[in-house]
Amino acid sequence: MCVAVTSYAGEYPPLLEPAVSGPAQLTVLLGGEVERSLAEAEERTRRNEHEAALALLADIWADVRGVPALTFRHRLAASWAEMYGGRLDTAADLLASADAIAQSPLFDAADRAQVLYRRGCLALQRAEVADAAMLFTRALETNARSGHPSSQLAADVLNWRSRCHQLRRDWDAAARDAETSLELADDDHTRANALFQISLVAERQRQWLLARFYGEQALELYRAHGDMLLTARILNNLGGIDFLLGDVVAAERRLAEAASAAATAGSDADVAQATSSLAQVLLGTDRPREAREAALAALELLTGRTDFLDELGNAQLVVAKSFAAEADFTSAGRWLDTAEKTFVLLGSTSHAAAVWIARGDLTRSEGDTVQAAELYRHAAEALQDFHF
Repeated sequence: MCVAVTSYAGEYPPLLEPAVSGPAQLTVLLGGEVERSLAEAEERTRRNEHEAALALLADIWADVRGVPALTFRHRLAASWAEMYGGRLDTAADLLASADAIAQSPLFDAADRAQVLYRRGCLALQRAEVADAAMLFTRALETNARSGHPSSQLAADVLNWRSRCHQLRRDWDAAARDAETSLELADDDHTRANALFQISLVAERQRQWLLARFYGEQALELYRAHGDMLLTARILNNLGGIDFLLGDVVAAERRLAEAASAAATAGSDADVAQATSSLAQVLLGTDRPREAREAALAALELLTGRTDFLDELGNAQLVVAKSFAAEADFTSAGRWLDTAEKTFVLLGSTSHAAAVWIARGDLTRSEGDTVQAAELYRHAAEALQDFHF
């Protein structure tokens, strides 16, 4: 059973207070215990240990709230942890606080780029893909204008912008951003993130052996770094790739490992993701009832997680297909309607096309081959990469 991450947002007092000045500020800033605690919280967010990071941040808030440089870092770290806990509105409020601080002349363009980057991540978690891509591009441009541009920030931004391109099916742009992120990476964790995206792009292009190669490299780095959350996520993807390559036993083993790692990381949503993937394997091996039970369990864990629309829709689609496999066409149709609404919110043509294909299969099973052909055509046209 996963332990839910506790939000500490309610403990944050009002935002902008008079800054501590002179010796008092220097005492806080120059490598003191408070600054070390803040650095540890930031590192915990990098390792996706968000519950522990929030606890540390809550403990030191009273000490950093009057020092703009530390308050800024505190707000960025807290917003990141809150975002990964699914509390998107709280994360947005914290980013607004950080943005207000960063507008001071005391801060550099690279600091303002940090806020833009996180705003882009938050937009993508809300499935606002166009806004996210725009914010990521602005973050790169703002960072480049800094007197001290951050290559680490550029690598992170490009990694996340690659995800936007993937949702838009722009594979060349997605691969380019992920590969440039890998070139800019100056630590193993950032390299693992870039390799993860390169693996995803290869998978979407049906280059499954290449996808597994890059995915296994990322897995090794995440394990070495102790990042259980991203270990769970890459194991989930590798399980799917094993299934596509025809190794059902390996797929089920990887997905069980993914669920275990997600539970260790304290993320119910990632347990749900692994469970949903297992449901797809069960469905693909003619076990519709077991598939439906797993998909429904995943949906229960994902209740209220609007930042996991892709997995919500995937689980709903599995439920629909499981009913269709048992010739319960009425229930299948209802669940297809639900899945299509979810994927429309996600803004992914590929996911929506999967529903239209499933609806075509259902319609054909009911004897309407003409309507089925129209649905297949609709899906094919949506996925077409050229139009003239």
